Amino acid sequence: MRDSSWLDWPFFDDAHRTLAHEADAWCAQSLGDVDHHDADAACRQLVKALGQAGWLRYAVPSGPGGAWGGALPEVDSRAVCILRETLARHEGLADFAFAMQGLGSGAISLMGSEALRQRYLPRVARGEAIAAFALSEPDAGSDVAAMACEARLEDDHYVLNGAKTWISNGGIADFYCVFARTGEAPGARGISAFVVDADTPGFSIGERIELIAPHPLATIRFDNCRIPVSQRLGEPGQGFKLAMMTLDIFRASVAAAALGFARRALDEGLARAKSRRMFGQTLGDLQLTQAALGDMDTAIDASALLTYRAAWMRDVKKTRTTREAAMAKMTATESAQAVIDRALQMFGGAGVVSGMPVETLYREIRALRIYEGATEVQKLIIARELLKA
Repeated sequence: MRDSSWLDWPFFDDAHRTLAHEADAWCAQSLGDVDHHDADAACRQLVKALGQAGWLRYAVPSGPGGAWGGALPEVDSRAVCILRETLARHEGLADFAFAMQGLGSGAISLMGSEALRQRYLPRVARGEAIAAFALSEPDAGSDVAAMACEARLEDDHYVLNGAKTWISNGGIADFYCVFARTGEAPGARGISAFVVDADTPGFSIGERIELIAPHPLATIRFDNCRIPVSQRLGEPGQGFKLAMMTLDIFRASVAAAALGFARRALDEGLARAKSRRMFGQTLGDLQLTQAALGDMDTAIDASALLTYRAAWMRDVKKTRTTREAAMAKMTATESAQAVIDRALQMFGGAGVVSGMPVETLYREIRALRIYEGATEVQKLIIARELLKA
């Protein structure tokens, strides 16, 4: 990595610094040739490679005697953030593959029975099973409590009916953590969570969704899909709470991924500024370019400080980081969009040529300002936390 000075910040210990350097070296060696024309195949290969290299073990806890397959007793937010930042800086699809393994299995780590944890988590950690988190619906995105997908209890099974959309890993996942209305109470208190295997009768892929940055995404459907009560996560009516807990754990890591994209954009912009000759000097000799680079570098450091503060607070202080993670996610994703745009501008026409690093980054960053809570939702979260005080 060009600049590793941030690893000297007091948020990290030596294990984190070693992890960052080892992950960076692995990425440089292993992620040079990812085929974006077939995102499904690329993600399957990346999940397998990440599992074999041991990186996915940081996305799940180890459990008693290592039974759940993780590297550490609890998911370490700083380690997850370091890995996402590093992966994103090298290859956006690799970051996606890593992140969805953690998010897709996080609900099982938090509230799954011991049997469910032992059945799913070790396979996630080894890259042998692809996970997905199924929360959003066509008419319930940011307003999660408005979901219509329902799970009706019949004897020792739940019968699921409805649809979920914008589901990452939709179409390639081996199992889905699904949130559905079970009716214990109105609104958010009447939602429960379940693990649904992709081969369960009544489960289907409604349609695949194409994005500006290719990722496996789909609408999934449930048509009288019967699952055993034993596949429920936590108690009935705890689904909304579980979804928010899962998102809280991984929200700071979205900021870290944005950081990775922004750092790569700054590297590309710096290289361009130093090498591009114009008007008898380099692009970097122009004061307007210098001003842009100053803004970019400052925005990246500010985002990094917010990101790793949130991760450190969760790991070390053991406190809720709803406000801090929202601040990090909002600031890092919005700043990364601006940094990448300014880097692209330095390339002129070459910056919008398909396949150029800055062009790829420009497409990759846009979704991060929306998924796992849009910027507008983060502002509401921050304000609500302020008003509680």
